[in-house]
Amino acid sequence: MMSLEKEIGEFIASLASEKGYSAHTCRAYKKNLEEFRAYIEGTMGGGKAAGKRTENEPASLDQVDALTIRGYLGYLHKRNKKSTIARKLSALRSFFKFLLKRGKLPESPAALILTPKQDQSIPVYLPVDDMFRLLDAVDTGTLLGLRNRALFETLYSAGIRVSELTGLDTEDVDLTGRTVRVTGKGSRERMVPIGRKAAEAVRSYRERLKKEKGIGVEEDGALFRNHRGGRLTPRSVARILEKIARQIGIVIPVSPHSLRHSFATHMLDSGADLRVVQELLGHKSLSTTQKYTHVSIDRLMETYDKAHPRK
Repeated sequence: MMSLEKEIGEFIASLASEKGYSAHTCRAYKKNLEEFRAYIEGTMGGGKAAGKRTENEPASLDQVDALTIRGYLGYLHKRNKKSTIARKLSALRSFFKFLLKRGKLPESPAALILTPKQDQSIPVYLPVDDMFRLLDAVDTGTLLGLRNRALFETLYSAGIRVSELTGLDTEDVDLTGRTVRVTGKGSRERMVPIGRKAAEAVRSYRERLKKEKGIGVEEDGALFRNHRGGRLTPRSVARILEKIARQIGIVIPVSPHSLRHSFATHMLDSGADLRVVQELLGHKSLSTTQKYTHVSIDRLMETYDKAHPRK
């Protein structure tokens, strides 16, 4: 009898050692799979794998079949969004694929289970005027103000993820060449250009940081630092951004990811090639980038009126 807990542990270890997944991604996979194990053991609303196990018996791999997974998805459907269910099912598929490759399963019990059809959601983004208004609203009279301006100029200019932003070290940035080296998902590196305003904002912040704290750009470590000199966290960046957005009266929920959405939307609206934007965003699949191709009805009508011969 193969312990489900042991097999999950080996799978999570392989994500880090073989695929180079980040600690955050590994934790997410583990959480999803441990929830499935808890369902089978009857400790998370489940029915003890349809009567296949006795009280206090640890869950084993031979208790899992397609019917068990369907029951689990039915349980999730009552309290989760379709996107969440799809993510949890994806984790199960990856887990069973891992076991299949190692000869521990003859076939995957999740192979024939369909992913729930997703609701199409348009990413939250800011119009260009609001984006500029937000950036210009950051007070640059203090060291932290200069840092905040540099943070959001870089986030919007490069279109990077907030985790990529806070992970930047001084050696990753070439302010003269206006490029940043970003480590994205799966530890994949890419070079991303940044605009002059972003480069100037970073330079101003680091010059002030050296003047006040004695920390120069030649020193190793985090590019953006908190008030104690340590590395900023993504949550801290989100809180700072939310506060500034409230202060200038932006009513839609604004997050660091909104700036990434804004970057992609504004680039595509201005005529940038979809595959170039895919490369800049660090997307593996073009279909992921295509969700940013939404345009306003006004722009559609304007293009139609200019282009169609019989209006």
